[in-house]
Amino acid sequence: MIEKTVAELSEALASGEITSVELTRAYLDRIALHNTELNAYITVCEESALEQARIADEQRAAGSTLPLLGIPIAHKDLFCTKGVLTTSGSKILHNFISPYDATVVERMQAAGAVMLGKTNMDEFAMGSSNESSYYGAARNPWNVDKVPGGSSGGSAAAVAADLCAMATGTDTGGSIRQPAAFCGITGIKPSYGRISRWGMIAYASSLDQAGPLCKSAEDAALLLNVMAGVDDKDSTSISLPEEDFTASLNESLEGLKIGLPKQHFAEGLDAGIEAAIRNAVAELEALGATVKEIDLPNSDLAISAYYVIAPAEASANLSRFDGVRYGYRCENPVDLEDMYKRSRSEGFGDEVKRRIMVGTYALSAGFYDAYYRKAQKIRRLVKEDYARAFEEVDVIIGPTTPSPAFGLDSIKDSVTMYLEDIYTIALNLAGLPGISVPAGFVDGLPVGMQIVATDFAEAKLLNVAHQFQKVTDWHMRKPILRNAASQQREA
Repeated sequence: MIEKTVAELSEALASGEITSVELTRAYLDRIALHNTELNAYITVCEESALEQARIADEQRAAGSTLPLLGIPIAHKDLFCTKGVLTTSGSKILHNFISPYDATVVERMQAAGAVMLGKTNMDEFAMGSSNESSYYGAARNPWNVDKVPGGSSGGSAAAVAADLCAMATGTDTGGSIRQPAAFCGITGIKPSYGRISRWGMIAYASSLDQAGPLCKSAEDAALLLNVMAGVDDKDSTSISLPEEDFTASLNESLEGLKIGLPKQHFAEGLDAGIEAAIRNAVAELEALGATVKEIDLPNSDLAISAYYVIAPAEASANLSRFDGVRYGYRCENPVDLEDMYKRSRSEGFGDEVKRRIMVGTYALSAGFYDAYYRKAQKIRRLVKEDYARAFEEVDVIIGPTTPSPAFGLDSIKDSVTMYLEDIYTIALNLAGLPGISVPAGFVDGLPVGMQIVATDFAEAKLLNVAHQFQKVTDWHMRKPILRNAASQQREA
């Protein structure tokens, strides 16, 4: 039962085939069996999850038909959860118990979802591999010697390994789509402002966006129905008419215009991934779509601009972690300045320190115009590239990542790691929605196809992804997991 999609589980719960308590217990048992190996969860909330499941069963018995009622979910550990540890993968928040729920968490609770726990992540969402987490790297269920991607690696690994039915993630430069690609699941980054960021521990406020990681585009539509919407507590959330993202899933793709960016099929792309994406596009052509090559001339500047803008915003956002009000505080400080310095130097990991320093430098007097202002100009150019492209095509398709999941501790320098996000970062700069769906395998590892649409056209993304998944089974493939005990017996 636990391998089913959210849509299938919703039907099983509605029919009485299974109860939420039974389903939740099954996921908790699987977490106990496999989390030691995968390190997907930082915190597991067994007692409260079973209580939420019991209440969900009572509500169904009383006639409630909410689609997500009683379905187990995992939240990325930067969503504040009342009364539950919220660490953002960092030592500096290792003891922070949030006094409130993030809006995304509130909405999932109101929909009746059962929270299993909080998932592992790169520290403060800064990373592309989940290796910067204070709690150790999460591992890819398809090959535990490979990374699951980052920063939402724990959520992606948990969904792929059936340690939850669905999960939340955040995407600042690809942190939903890249781990979705590496783990062979579906992950969508909505348009900036589509989902409230209130209660999300911020990395870069003009780039961060929450979204779901799940097993299918249909599941993503069900989750987006709950997560999306304006929030008075978040001034950057957009007020739009309420939308049912499942309504257009089955629309025909006849006449759909697909753009293939020539920059995304150039040097640096793994040959196996290119072949898989071109085969996937051929499937869409068979469904009635037409394809043309397009030009995104400023694509090569996106990473450079991002790694000025994002660290600059991070340097401001992370200044609140000072050892005074909450979180980690150094032992026996000699004075206030010593407490600030040592709490931050001991509490933050190397990658976070690196980005704080880069951001502070970019914002400093004498360098603001040379770096930050110039990066913002490039951001505008990237947005304009996409606007021109969408005058000619309905969606843009390409690979999510340049290579399959790489080995743990195999990338030693930051620049090489940053280049793992080469196809995803531009969407965050432009604020556009993008989805990654499974589209094949290379050397036994999943390949992700990225589909991009214009602002607030998530329904179109989900329609294309769902139609693709109706004629392919890549999203239904499952990794084979072995727990530590079985591996020891085999040895």
